[in-house]
Amino acid sequence: MLDVRRLRLLCDLARLGTIAAVAQAHTYTPSAVSQQLSALEKEAGTALLERTGRRVTLTGAGRVLVRHAETVLAALEETTAALAAVTTGLTGPLRIGVFPTAVRTLLTPALVTLGREHPGLELMVTELDPVAVPAALRERRLDVGLLHDYDTVPARPDPTLDTVALLDETVYLAVPATVPGATPGELRDADWILASPGTLCHTATVQVCRAAGFAPRARHHADDFSTVLALVAAGQGVSLVPELATGNPPPGVRLIALPTRRRTRIAYRRGAGTHPTVAAFVAAIS
Repeated sequence: MLDVRRLRLLCDLARLGTIAAVAQAHTYTPSAVSQQLSALEKEAGTALLERTGRRVTLTGAGRVLVRHAETVLAALEETTAALAAVTTGLTGPLRIGVFPTAVRTLLTPALVTLGREHPGLELMVTELDPVAVPAALRERRLDVGLLHDYDTVPARPDPTLDTVALLDETVYLAVPATVPGATPGELRDADWILASPGTLCHTATVQVCRAAGFAPRARHHADDFSTVLALVAAGQGVSLVPELATGNPPPGVRLIALPTRRRTRIAYRRGAGTHPTVAAFVAAIS
């Protein structure tokens, strides 16, 4: 019989690439991960890993097992959901990961609805950039999370997650009212306000500017769009802002709709969509 916990480690190794990264994700030591994977090889009765010096890669058998393990893990999620569905009332923790703008706009009404309709739920919110949500779901630190992608930075399919479309919004170019120019290309010489490097919003802005033929000159870095708009109003630069953050812009900001779109989706572990708490969250926020 193959150990489910060890199968998760093997899937994580296929995704993360190194034993050290798997150990960090699970707060194990690398030697503990290696021992668990060695035990999995004994259970499987065949070599799953090839070791060359300090590098580890999956064998053909290892890749086959990963594909089947993902199906097994999804089936376990479905089983857990089915068992939860026969209980009376929703209780226990519901761990939610969302990006900052969504906390103020999309999530707050959903939390009110969930608290009223399911008072037994323990609602736990973590503010996360969408790039960090998939790992948090896989590592079971979250039950549901909000992801987004831009048409300039399309998301790659993740076989470990299922998603439901939530929102499709326009992206705006935010400029001081006194600054001429209505396209990113016309503002190539302007100072830009970018999100932190490594975030999806930062990557999307860089891609939009690159498509216009230039690299943006970053003067400020800010991840909160209220801060971004305040800096634009103060004449400190220009930026890209999604529609969700433009409900009440400060005076002195001009917003120009761009063809760029941002799409937000609700994500959860594959197979968990019928879990009552996940279904309740989807219904409350949709």
